[in-house]
Amino acid sequence: MNKSQVSPINSLWLFMIVSATVIAAYNGRMTEITEASFESVKNAVTLAIGLIGSMALWLGIIQVVETAGGMIVIARLIRPVMVKLFPDIPASHSAMSAIILNIAANALGLGNAATPMGLKAMVEMDKLNPEKGTATDAMCLFLAINTSSVTIIPISVITVRASAGVTNPGDIILPAIFATFCSTITAIFAAKFFARRQSIYSLNQSISSADLDCNDLLEGETKISELTPPNKIGKLIFASLIGAFLGAVIYRLNLKGITYIFSFAFLESVSNWLLPILICSFLLFGYFRGVKVYEKMTEGAKAGFEVAVRIIPFMVAIFVAIGMFRVSGALDIFAVILSPITNLIGMPTEALPMALIRPLSGSGAFGIMSEIVTNEPHSFLSYLVSTMQGSTETTFYVLAVYFGSVGIKKTRYALPTALCADVAGILASLVVCRMMF
Repeated sequence: MNKSQVSPINSLWLFMIVSATVIAAYNGRMTEITEASFESVKNAVTLAIGLIGSMALWLGIIQVVETAGGMIVIARLIRPVMVKLFPDIPASHSAMSAIILNIAANALGLGNAATPMGLKAMVEMDKLNPEKGTATDAMCLFLAINTSSVTIIPISVITVRASAGVTNPGDIILPAIFATFCSTITAIFAAKFFARRQSIYSLNQSISSADLDCNDLLEGETKISELTPPNKIGKLIFASLIGAFLGAVIYRLNLKGITYIFSFAFLESVSNWLLPILICSFLLFGYFRGVKVYEKMTEGAKAGFEVAVRIIPFMVAIFVAIGMFRVSGALDIFAVILSPITNLIGMPTEALPMALIRPLSGSGAFGIMSEIVTNEPHSFLSYLVSTMQGSTETTFYVLAVYFGSVGIKKTRYALPTALCADVAGILASLVVCRMMF
């Protein structure tokens, strides 16, 4: 790779700020973008501080699972697929299992768990990085998949539709799965295409994978050999609690009736139960394997705190650019410029702001979607923007947070790959909604 090559996100970030200032000058919104810049700084820091607790919790839990040997088990289960997707990462390396946990959490809609797991994956991948500060092929592919990952249950969108009085609020599940499947396939093919074009850099990445694989296995086996399984009383107590929980599940289902399983309320309940079950499952796995769960939890939590602080500068930079770009009126101008294309493909003009802002701001896109669904709950436009919200990701936020966690400044082809996935997800949403509405 050419050392002097500049990451596209540098030029794009500067363009957003300068163009927002120019457009705001013509629109008489200089006061608004000034306020937006300060408000965005505050929001970025507030969000980063809010992430500290979540990352401390989940990185601590992952530390427990890793010490118990769970990462090695997961890596072995998914070895065939992941080795083909990520040939530069040894199959037994902890980065591989962290990637899988992140993708699984995203698919289940567990955003609070997915981000810390993704940051853990980035940290582990950076250990294999021969050129610190520059994204590897594995990092670019991982972020592309992350920004387009298949979503099984977009529960937040379903909740908004239910509150707006939509008869069948869960009718966007299948369209969202289809759209994210298309965007994920696009992300993988785009990442592989760009990687081949930069094959010289890839050759530099071919560090001794066999040695890393062996070292990682030895380290894992060493940790496992140091475990001290609990005594019979401890096993009996927690086994009894597991049995009591299963009894509670059966009791609740009997109380609600068999028809409850096929209702939207059941789907919403599952999403509420899933996170506590996941936490308990991981911790109990570590306990029964002999891990000192409290000590390992706090040890991993320290790393979570450090990562959360490290990403603040990157979040401030991207939030300021997005905030100024939004309030300046630039999005409206882009909507007008792109309207001939949207008319050609049959996309409602009212949906274009949603398509443009989704890669920039998750909260902004969610606000647009909520407003449209509330005002027109049974319209095609409402169905379309709901599917878009449930099947696309906030690309710039993901890039800023994930790359910022390991100090990556040269993002290589990560941005164009992620944007290709965004476009594919939006177009797939339009196609499937036209077919199913």
